[in-house]
Formats: sequence, C-alpha cells, structure tokens
Amino acid sequence: MRRVVVTGYGAISPVGNSAEANWKALMAGESGIGPITQFDCSQYASRIAGEVKNYDPKSHFSVKELKKMDRFIQFCLLAGAQAVQASGLDFEKEAAKERLGACIGVGIGGLIEIQNWYREILDRGPRRVTPFFIPSIIANLAPGFLAIRYGLKGPNTVITTACSSSAHAIGESVRTIQRGDADLMLAGGAEAVVCELAFAGFCAARALSTRNDEPERASRPYDKDRDGFVMGEGSAVLVLEELERAQKRGAKILAEVVGYGSNCDAFHITQPSQDGEGAVRCMRLALDSAKLKPEQIDYVNTHGTSTPIGDAMETQAIKTVYGDWAYKLAVSSTKSMTGHLLGAAGALEAMFCVQALENQVVPPTINLENPSPECDLNYVPNEPQKRSVRSVMTNSFGFGGTNATLIFSQLNDA
Repeated sequence: MRRVVVTGYGAISPVGNSAEANWKALMAGESGIGPITQFDCSQYASRIAGEVKNYDPKSHFSVKELKKMDRFIQFCLLAGAQAVQASGLDFEKEAAKERLGACIGVGIGGLIEIQNWYREILDRGPRRVTPFFIPSIIANLAPGFLAIRYGLKGPNTVITTACSSSAHAIGESVRTIQRGDADLMLAGGAEAVVCELAFAGFCAARALSTRNDEPERASRPYDKDRDGFVMGEGSAVLVLEELERAQKRGAKILAEVVGYGSNCDAFHITQPSQDGEGAVRCMRLALDSAKLKPEQIDYVNTHGTSTPIGDAMETQAIKTVYGDWAYKLAVSSTKSMTGHLLGAAGALEAMFCVQALENQVVPPTINLENPSPECDLNYVPNEPQKRSVRSVMTNSFGFGGTNATLIFSQLNDA
C-alpha cells in the first residue's frame, strides 16, 4: 500500500493566524476565547466564542473576490496558502495536475451569508440577492476555490460529518492517495458560523458554556465545573503526499499518516453512546490500520469538548482501548484553548499532533483545576509536557454518532 506523508500545513484559528502562531499560543497555554464581537449577543444564554482575531478580509481578498466567498471559504484559502508555501510546492511547475486534489471538511457551511441574505430578502425583496449567493455558501466551494487557485484537476470533494468532518476529510484523502487515485491532496477543514442563527440553535440545545464572565476559563475539558463547549472558527489544511513523490522532490517530511478509523455509534442524533462503544471501535480500527499496539501511542489529542457527557465517555473509551497504558499516555484537549471549531476541529487538531511529533512536546489542557472523579488520566494539566512522542492519535466525534480517528507517526524506514 502506498504510504502517505505530511509535507506542509497551515492554520488560522482563535489562537493565531498562522501555524506557528497557533503552536506558540498552545505552548503558552493561551486561551483564544472572548466576548462575541460579530453580532449583538446580549439576549443569548452564551455570549462568548473563539473568534479569529485581527482579521481584515480586505487585506487578503479584493472586494470582487469577497462577493463570492463566505467567511469559511476565506479561512480555507488562507490556511491552504500557508500549507502550500510551507510544503515548498510550486503548482505552476506540476505537469500532471489531474493527480492533484483537495478534500475539505465543512460542518455547516455558509450560514453567515444565508442569514444575511435572508434579511435582505425580507427588507428589500428577492431581486436584491446577488448571483454569487449560492457559490458563496455551498460547502464544496472551499475545496473548489483551492482547486481553481492552484489548478488541482484531481479528486475534489467536501465531507460534512458534523464535528468529524475535517478528520474524515484527512482520512479519506489518505485513502485516495493509498489506492492510487491521486498523488497529492490538500486536506483539512473550515468553519465560520459565529452568528445569531447558529448560537440560537446551540443555546436551545443547551450545548454551549454560559461562563460569560470568564470567557478564557469557559472551555475546561475534564474539569468538574465544565458546562458545555465554546464555539470557535477557523481553518487548517495539510499537504498530504505519496511518500516517494515527496522524497523525489526533496520535500521536508513532517509526519506519516499511518492510521485511520471511521464508524458510527448508531445511537442518538446528538449524544454519544455513554459506554463509548463507538469510540472504542473507531480507535481500534485506526490502530489496526496502523498496525500499532496501544502501547506504541504516546499522545492522544482528544475530542474533549468540555461537555459533561462527552468528556466522561471519551475517557472511558480510552481506558477500554489502552488498558493500563491509558495511565501512561499523555492525553490533552487543545479545545480548552481554541474552542470547538466544529467541522474544522479535526484538521486543526491533526496539525497540532504533527507539531507535537516535530517538537517532542505535548500541548496542555488548560483550565483543568478540579478534575472530575471519572476523569483521572494524565490530561497534561495547564502546562505542556516535554516527552518522547513517536506516534499520536487524534479523535473527532460528531452529531449523529459519526466518529473519526487518525494516527500520525514519525517517518520510520527501519
């Protein structure tokens, strides 16, 4: 089977507008959560979010371009450009562009533009709607814009599996390369739904933290005082290449994608199975595909959303899969700093896993002050931990019971 490696990555998130800035913030334990600035949230139960900061769309795109793309597409193009630059690729020199593709995970899509244009219809009538409305909101225009920008004529798809979307996008991109349908994929996720409609829905579901007076302390996975997740926005994109192709062009290889699991709880539309049965099977599928034993994993970047049910379930699932090794693992939730980027979360956390391999440091779980009794693993509380990191696992679980697990390793040709 063809081997797949990571040769570049890029990201824009609540903790930084570049991959390097993201990692620096994680190592400092900095929270990207604050009061919402994008709309008047005074009537909402939750009034905090992980917003991308210091972002002026007009400094990156022309007015003409901005008419064609919702905020999530903008973020995807920026993260993709970082990843391409980091990888050293020059797509103008690529001869076989039909062997190059893109797959992006998007959980919800252009909800901001949908909401804004519906208001326009109500206020001024349907003739006011721009002909660019549909292209600006549909999820597949995230990879579509990447393909147009770089001339990628191979597979071009979007995956929408709620909060597992971008982890699935990476996993399915790996399989696309492994089976020979492409040699290179830009894979990742993008999401930007910090708006009235999304918050109304999640507040109605009582899913969001209401720690509005202390936003930096609101996302607190595994803490007994956790009260829901904090929404974030942003994008992360990885450059995935077939190993021999990457070596031939002299690319710096950052990690190898060795394992991928995908399955479903088939239990409930929003809640995970409390015994973690689906998560257990998904992690084992990833381990089997990687041909690794549990004790060969050194770090697990968890889904860890800061919800009472979800954090307890994932902890139990890790114990079931890893046995005694669960207590020797480093286990952390970077959502404690970034918030939950929904469809983009898996890709951002995959990038953090690759950075952990590169730097041999595990990022912390901040705000872990009073761990829940059922949450008794090494969650790397509040400070990063320097340790040997050979292989890492990351979990993403979504509404509808959809699960995805990825495993990254240092490249080993022994």
